[in-house]
Amino acid sequence: MKKTSYLLLLAGLTVSVRITQATTVIPPTFDELVSQAEVIFQGDVTDVKSQWVGEGAQRHIVSYVTFKVEDALKGTPGQSYTIRMLGGTVDGETMGVSDAPKFKVGDKDILFVQNNGSQFVPLVGIMHGRFHVKRDQTGQEVVSNNENEPVKNVARLGRAAEAADGPEANLTAADFKAAVKSKLQAPR
Repeated sequence: MKKTSYLLLLAGLTVSVRITQATTVIPPTFDELVSQAEVIFQGDVTDVKSQWVGEGAQRHIVSYVTFKVEDALKGTPGQSYTIRMLGGTVDGETMGVSDAPKFKVGDKDILFVQNNGSQFVPLVGIMHGRFHVKRDQTGQEVVSNNENEPVKNVARLGRAAEAADGPEANLTAADFKAAVKSKLQAPR
């Protein structure tokens, strides 16, 4: 009986993961990121914990990713903020969601959060709602997307690549956050 329940659970998870893999996420524009997010902040990952939740065929792994909030841009995340995501690893068993961002302690990110606790990945546009903050060769904090490509212009986010007139500099974290604040203050 236990083996049958386990096989049913495994089949259900396989189907749900395959459905997730078949889903195409249209990258949101910068305006959509800002408007759809309930909470926007820059923070450092301080903890990642995964655990089994649910019973029987509803049993699955969720991960809790906790951030020390460095700069709150929208909403009230407090001094720390935890997002709940589907997937993770517990006792050597891994459940993953295709294209979901992977977090580790020490990561520094700017997040656009929506429906935390009720959405399988609570970021606007799944992986598109996460921006890494890293130091470049000059020591300046710059922003890159979830594919580690530098962000050069917020107006181009979610749009097909367009030829630039000339080389653009990588966007600094300060300039990226200023663009978010400016968008939030703009009349609707």
